[in-house]
Amino acid sequence: MKKNIWIMNHYATDMYLDKSGRHYCFANNLIKKGYRVTIFCASTIHNSSEVIDIGQNKYMISSVDEIKFVFVKTSNYVANGKKRIKNMIDFYRNLFSTSKKYAELNGRPDTIIASSVHPLAWLAGYKISKKFNSKFIAETRDLWPETLVVMGKLSRNGIPARILYKLEKYIYKKADKLIFTFPGGKDYAENIGIDASKIRYINNGIDLDDYFSNKTEFIYNDDDLNSNGKYKILFTGSIGKANSIDRIINVASILKERGYINIIFLIFGDGPEKENLQKFVQSNQIENVKFKGKVQKKYIPDILSRGDLNLFCLEHLPDLFKYGLSPNKMFDYFASGHPIVSNVECGYDMLEKYNCGLTVKGGSAEALAEGILKFYNMPKEEYDIYCQNALKAARNFDFKVLTDKLEKVILED
Repeated sequence: MKKNIWIMNHYATDMYLDKSGRHYCFANNLIKKGYRVTIFCASTIHNSSEVIDIGQNKYMISSVDEIKFVFVKTSNYVANGKKRIKNMIDFYRNLFSTSKKYAELNGRPDTIIASSVHPLAWLAGYKISKKFNSKFIAETRDLWPETLVVMGKLSRNGIPARILYKLEKYIYKKADKLIFTFPGGKDYAENIGIDASKIRYINNGIDLDDYFSNKTEFIYNDDDLNSNGKYKILFTGSIGKANSIDRIINVASILKERGYINIIFLIFGDGPEKENLQKFVQSNQIENVKFKGKVQKKYIPDILSRGDLNLFCLEHLPDLFKYGLSPNKMFDYFASGHPIVSNVECGYDMLEKYNCGLTVKGGSAEALAEGILKFYNMPKEEYDIYCQNALKAARNFDFKVLTDKLEKVILED
């Protein structure tokens, strides 16, 4: 019989609802290979007031596509603050009693994969693995607290950061294997004294079968997307400070002032900065920026297929991005078969590796504008090569390929 795998990801709740995402895809592919897979996640949904109603119970089990999800009771929260911290602690504490009862009904795990963002999921996963004598794999999707330190939200020498760094190093040393979703994870781990032999790299990715099925089945009706006379630059994702949408607006203003009136920016998504940015665009008459609002993920393949260029934009944080990137939207962009312009100067640059886009100087609206104009003025034959390369990159990050990599880690001694 194949191994029993438990995946612990606090924020996998939306994967149950969307039937997509990293661990949903891993679980789905592993089950097809004969494994038993369970995903443990919170009863709350990140960045949403919605919850999974489990009543007065400490946990609830539900299945989708043969994947068992265990929803662990957690308190509600909305924004980042004390209530979110309490929510993290609830997940950590309630995992212990939940795992004990679940194992009594469904058997002990052979392997536990505990995934950050926050490190309490790691700590619970490690302690539970010791109890069941299971293999323990710690997966890092974001560096905590390094990300918070680089962004200036924590002092590197402050007590909270020092505690988190100590916990991080403890888990890295105790784990049987370490998975990083960005290629420079090995660099980071080695820099803090971790044995490189236990480190593996498995990036985020995309389910190409699902992507291309949705592309033909779910058509998004939009006048701007339907416009044949416009050069369409697309952004999808959260409209918050991290994605620097204000810089995209600056680029649009620069191109408008230069007379490129047929270049339009279509921004699909929602977030805390949207309302203020919309007001700024309206008051400054920047007509070449259109906020389209949040759309269901199933429409993204069709939307991206009807643009000319995809845009990737983040805050300029070179000390963090030197380890590489693993943004989910990047793989949607690859699968669209259109080039990408990025202002994220990073190590292990995938756009450079696959020659499917261009990375410009970070923090510069002028540089981003020039990068866009390079593709706008590019001969069709050269543009088509970038398109073909984007599709080749997408195939390397298909979750079938990534699951084979994960299976090797699971089976390693």
